[in-house]
Amino acid sequence: MKIVFMGTPDIAVPMLDRIINDGHEVVGVLTQPDKPQGRHYTLTPPPVKVLAQEKGIPVYQPEKMRDGQALEILKELAPELIVVVAYGKILPKEILELPKYGCVNVHASLLPKYRGAGPIQWSVINGEKETGVTTMYMAEGLDTGDMILKMSTPIGEEETAGELYDRLAVLGAECISQTIELIAQGKAPREPQDDSLSSYAPMLSKETGKLDFTRSAKELHCLIRGVSPWPGAYTTLGDKNLKVHSAKLSEGKGKPGELIDEKRMIVACGEGALEFTEVQLAGSKRMTADVFLRGRQLAKGTIFGN
Repeated sequence: MKIVFMGTPDIAVPMLDRIINDGHEVVGVLTQPDKPQGRHYTLTPPPVKVLAQEKGIPVYQPEKMRDGQALEILKELAPELIVVVAYGKILPKEILELPKYGCVNVHASLLPKYRGAGPIQWSVINGEKETGVTTMYMAEGLDTGDMILKMSTPIGEEETAGELYDRLAVLGAECISQTIELIAQGKAPREPQDDSLSSYAPMLSKETGKLDFTRSAKELHCLIRGVSPWPGAYTTLGDKNLKVHSAKLSEGKGKPGELIDEKRMIVACGEGALEFTEVQLAGSKRMTADVFLRGRQLAKGTIFGN
């Protein structure tokens, strides 16, 4: 099938690679413009662009989707199908209606739950036991189109959003492969979404990772995993920020935020307790909690996040 692929971050790379390996004719890739990254603000191409260039596929990076430029590019490429994975731009109606088989999106949740920009992170933050990927025909609403295929996977009790992200990229590749085959055969289902079952997963901010120790240990454990690797969980120790890269559920009671075991860095929560296992004080390196405590003795009763 003659396909245009639209995507930007690394989660989209396995999906583009699978479409190419399945033998489809990818006539063009649209991705976000290169952006400065790192300490030296080096102009860096998106991961999807890197793969497309390795495969010799033409790459287009329009700044806008509604000024007619992208539409003219797509008219010239004349795809039968457009596949969209985390592209980062909203497609106008005239683009959605351009290809013979429409535009298909791969979304990293079991729709209609977790529509929006942060489905992977919020599924972990909210303590879901299961998530997955959904392919759907794109409509003008946000992740509201008719569903084609769903593939589910359990969320590990200690799994981070970053680890789940990598697994869903692979699952998404299998899902889009089967979806394109169904479309080509004229057998693709169209299941309308039940809006009454929908939920929204907004983009995360740094503030999302702030630890509120009046909440239960279980909730905070999910939060720490859900904001890993970005934006990261944090609290304060004295006048400095303390990043909490990982933690595990523990036992004990005390005031919310109180250090109740100075040898193992166990902190009381509104219900239960958390043992920090990997931390990073502002201005210092990331390290395990036992190494941190060897270099900085903390008295029992120390309050975090005060």
